[in-house]
Amino acid sequence: MEAKTNTKPSSLRWAILRQALLRKTRESLDNQSPSAIKSISRKTHQGFNLIPGQGVEDHVNEESNFRDVCMCYTLPVDGSPKIFVKQRVNNGADLSDFEVSDRYNVDNTGLVCQWPSEDVLAYFCLSHADMFRSKRVIELGSGYGLAGLVIAATTEASEVVISDGNPVVVDYIQHSIEDNSKAFGNTKVKALTLHWDEEVTYNISNTFDVIVASDCTFFKEFHNALACTVKLLLKNDGCSEAIFFCPKRGDSLDKFLEKIEENGLHFSITENYDSEVWKRHQGFMTGDDTCPSYDKHHCYPLMVRITL
Repeated sequence: MEAKTNTKPSSLRWAILRQALLRKTRESLDNQSPSAIKSISRKTHQGFNLIPGQGVEDHVNEESNFRDVCMCYTLPVDGSPKIFVKQRVNNGADLSDFEVSDRYNVDNTGLVCQWPSEDVLAYFCLSHADMFRSKRVIELGSGYGLAGLVIAATTEASEVVISDGNPVVVDYIQHSIEDNSKAFGNTKVKALTLHWDEEVTYNISNTFDVIVASDCTFFKEFHNALACTVKLLLKNDGCSEAIFFCPKRGDSLDKFLEKIEENGLHFSITENYDSEVWKRHQGFMTGDDTCPSYDKHHCYPLMVRITL
């Protein structure tokens, strides 16, 4: 049996990051137990399971020691195509991930798993397809990009850009776009490496009708850059908006909304935005045994709508 560790996951993250920056070898981690390493980036909530998925094939990624899996997601709407998403099997991080994170000043949470808020965002987009029809849409901080792929395959949007700041994540997104290309119809779909702290290039600034994002407000050091990016990407036509799904996570969401106001943007918050999501949330709150660690402020995404 592995010995338990009292080391906090955040401390482990920084310990591994430091070792990566110093270009230590993997043997330098031998003093950490496997159970400690596995706790680095694990989500405590298993999700709302609004869009069920199962692995259909997996293989070893030649560029890392992780196994990749092709997940098949079944959309809960008759006639909808299945969505195939390439992602990692392992819920963890590699030293090379932290080297990339440092090089590009991005986090690596998009590589860890499909986060619960992304599931909620994808379900909401599927249930409100009219919001995206004939629109130009971008997903920010998409991780593996389930929501962006759902929008592209089901809403008849004119164009969908699925973006993340981490180029390793964007490689996964590109594979998924290729695997689902027959489901997109006339919708143009592309992957994009987009760093919020860099100036948005002229060819995409002020060109999007809708921005979507999920759980992108956790890291406070990115708040102002994210708010500026939203302002630069939205069309100046009075009808564009950004739709974020984010848990409160302490004061993180509140701090982000302060930056939204400082940048001259407006926002509204909705707690109960979908009957099915709300029903599952209430079940978790009243002690559903499937999610004993559920915490409202950490797990339940509020809907934030942002306008110019």
